[in-house]
Amino acid sequence: MRTRSQLAGRAAAVCFAALALSGCGRGDDDAPPQAPSRQSSESSSSSAEPAQPAAPRSSEPAAAKNATALAPHGALAMDAQMERLAALAGGADAGANGVDPIVWRDLYVPEDNAQTPERIALGRKLYFDVRLSADGTVACATCHDVSRGFTDQRMVSEGIGDQLGQRNAPTTLNAALFQTQFLDGRAPNLEEQAKLPITNPIEMGHGGLDDAIAAIADDAEYQQMFEAAYQSAPTEETLAKAIASFERTLIFLDAPFDRYAAGDKTAMSEQARRGLTLFNGKARCVSCHMINASNPLGTDNRFHNIGIAARVKNFETLAVQALHALEAAGGDLEAVDRLALETELSELGRFMVTKDRGDIGAFKTSQLRNLAVTAPYMHDGSLTTLWDVMDHYNKGGEANPFLDGGIEPLALTESEISDLVAFMFALTDVRFQDEAEKALADQTARARKQRPFRDTALANREIFPFEARIGMTEASNNGGGE
Repeated sequence: MRTRSQLAGRAAAVCFAALALSGCGRGDDDAPPQAPSRQSSESSSSSAEPAQPAAPRSSEPAAAKNATALAPHGALAMDAQMERLAALAGGADAGANGVDPIVWRDLYVPEDNAQTPERIALGRKLYFDVRLSADGTVACATCHDVSRGFTDQRMVSEGIGDQLGQRNAPTTLNAALFQTQFLDGRAPNLEEQAKLPITNPIEMGHGGLDDAIAAIADDAEYQQMFEAAYQSAPTEETLAKAIASFERTLIFLDAPFDRYAAGDKTAMSEQARRGLTLFNGKARCVSCHMINASNPLGTDNRFHNIGIAARVKNFETLAVQALHALEAAGGDLEAVDRLALETELSELGRFMVTKDRGDIGAFKTSQLRNLAVTAPYMHDGSLTTLWDVMDHYNKGGEANPFLDGGIEPLALTESEISDLVAFMFALTDVRFQDEAEKALADQTARARKQRPFRDTALANREIFPFEARIGMTEASNNGGGE
């Protein structure tokens, strides 16, 4: 585990990276989307793209690597997921690599749920247990699949009875480092987060947590494990605490970027280094996605309206409907949870929690870690590639009365967008290197065929959103590929 002084040095490296790289060159402004160049372990003195670094690769057991058996709802079979988890060395201990140990203990681990091997082992077993769902088909790992970046890589998740929700499943990787849980922040910590899916009618569907407890109460192994972990029989609180304890082991912060920030200047490609300069400068990503030793996720933990849902929804109308619906449902956390997942009121985001007009359409700033393996992106999964993400921001989001004041056109060129994508791929943990390479190839191919959110006229302020809305001029929406 790194010492506090080492982390301070890493923070300094990140803070000054943009200045150190300010002289990096740019590519051809009219170049089509290019695959971010692979990181190099050698000095890139030639004009050729650097090669991939000799980073540790996934060493999955052959049985897990070749496993194709699927569980219900399309998830990889639970036993195969557990094998992959073991190969990743995730969930194995109570520490958090990449996080200051004192900060970890004092800020991220509750006093009443200290990390112990017994609690982690219990939580791991619960995470993969489909008995926590009413019909025995859904586990935590169904929507947070080890083989899919601890998400399900779908636009929205599928629960019992093949019911689809309204939200994209965030990854459980590094979730312990967030200040709030869920995309609208409706749960204050992992313990409270763990409870809600179990009782949501379209997720795991139990009528109450007591039903979930009853489903495992006669299991002798569980009885022994709960006694060892919490010195009690299974309860609603200890069930949630155990799952949270396991999820706190899923800290994956060993990316090429981290090695670069720690002093290995060959860990990121030249293209990714150009992307870092843009990230901290012209692209203004750092305004909400600051990354440093005290905040390794790259999030401000705040909530912003960036206009995703504004393409198809009227926020004013939805907000009025939401206030009535919340009042009728009692307005408690479970009511918010159901409305957020089961109805189109989901698009209101943080407003469903606070009822504050300023939170209409606002969602939590996502982490930037492991983006290569957690597509599609945004709360509704509507952006399938990181080029789509950059096209959305480049044109200034989608205009709406509640758009965050920091969202404005960026005038990024095609080569600059590809540089930024290269940097974002460099934020994926090296343990997912194989998956990241495949995702890069897939996203590059898709971006070359279609760019549905690209609008160079808006990005370059050749026209303004109100002009397109009232028909003053024809918007130049370059939605095709090359």
